[in-house]
Amino acid sequence: MTDDTDLDRFVRAQDPVWDDVRRELSSGRKTSHWMWFVFPQLRGLGRSETARFFGISDRDEAEAYARHPVLGSRLDEATRLLLNHADTPIQDILGDTDALKLRSSATLFERTAPAPGPFTRVLDSFYDGERCPHTEERLG
Repeated sequence: MTDDTDLDRFVRAQDPVWDDVRRELSSGRKTSHWMWFVFPQLRGLGRSETARFFGISDRDEAEAYARHPVLGSRLDEATRLLLNHADTPIQDILGDTDALKLRSSATLFERTAPAPGPFTRVLDSFYDGERCPHTEERLG
């Protein structure tokens, strides 16, 4: 089981940029680099050192992230802010690469979060209901 100290890497990364994340998502245009630690995906899907560092190791860590008092709340807020732009192609909001990361992250949290509804809405709104097959395969 994952303890909170394992998740501190996300809190430390988010704290200095959280206002920027909120501002960018509210405006519907991501312009800085925070995707790995706001909408994390399973470890092994990304190839960079940063993607590996912020990769979620397994279902338990994803569940702990979603339940974490800071990270879970921020994940919900970021997801709601994105959904305010559901009529805009996700690539226009995040760019092509981060749009792929979001699909992986939303698939992960749809399967592991206590309240999966917002992640289902992200997948339905931005991806025509298509889940990330790599994430689904790894979760089993």
